[in-house]
Amino acid sequence: MCGIVGYLDRSGGDQAPIGDILVQMLSTLSCRGPDSAGVAIYGESQEPNLLLRIKLGEQGDFREEGAELADRIGGIAPIVEQDVFPGYLRLVLGPLTDAEVLIDRIQRLSLDLELVSAGRQMEIIKQVGSPANLDRSYSVSSLKGTHGLGHTRLSTESRVDLSHSQPFWAQGVPDLATVHNGHITNYHKLRRQYEQRGVRFFTENDSEIIGIYLRDQLSRGHTLEKALSNSLDDFDGSFCYLAATRDSLAYVKDRFALKPLTVAESANWVAIATEEIALRTSLPGDFEVHEPGAREVALWSVPGLAVETT
Repeated sequence: MCGIVGYLDRSGGDQAPIGDILVQMLSTLSCRGPDSAGVAIYGESQEPNLLLRIKLGEQGDFREEGAELADRIGGIAPIVEQDVFPGYLRLVLGPLTDAEVLIDRIQRLSLDLELVSAGRQMEIIKQVGSPANLDRSYSVSSLKGTHGLGHTRLSTESRVDLSHSQPFWAQGVPDLATVHNGHITNYHKLRRQYEQRGVRFFTENDSEIIGIYLRDQLSRGHTLEKALSNSLDDFDGSFCYLAATRDSLAYVKDRFALKPLTVAESANWVAIATEEIALRTSLPGDFEVHEPGAREVALWSVPGLAVETT
């Protein structure tokens, strides 16, 4: 019953009201997922810096905890900006040449340290509660950018907390995020295989496997489009998911096409949502909406046109 949304601006700038559009779509779908909500916003590039959001404790003195953690990370890389929010430490590090090496060094600081997101352009903001609460806490609707993802969650099997909320960052790959609706039924088998190779999981949510799988596929030399297509053979179950990078937005619909997904395009934007009502209530004008078929994958560049495979 989760709701997923995506939006890409085709104007070529980085000041589109991405946060406002995502919040509107998620609010329309909030009845599908009252447990938690989140967004991945692709805003102004931080190149050559790296933008991090790090989970702090569920409660307590966030500023003290954030300051202590920032001191430790500051011993690895220079800190350009530093802010503490409820549940998060936000850092901009740089200038950097090898983000993936730095991410690995930071994650090795502690087994308890959880990076919620890392990227040159992407920032994930999520919490327990409704999309409206998320907006009130973090002013998501004021955020500008090029594109983004959103999720509102109904927990069916795993815990309700910040870690289990979506979007999920693909741990170790800067700027790659996913949102998912459905159930990947061979999740436990895939997880055991990755754990045997030393991959660390942060949740019991089957959705987390998607980013880990995509990271693995990319490390094998596949393009993102090929990785998405391969997942249709390697994932079992009924599901839809969206993926985004610094310069792309994509969706995948499983081989059975049991989970709803709707897509609309105009000359100025591309929008994706679990239900058509989220598109109609959030976007102006008259536009056509279609529902992708089984085993359908589509990918858009920023800005660009869709490339579809079956």
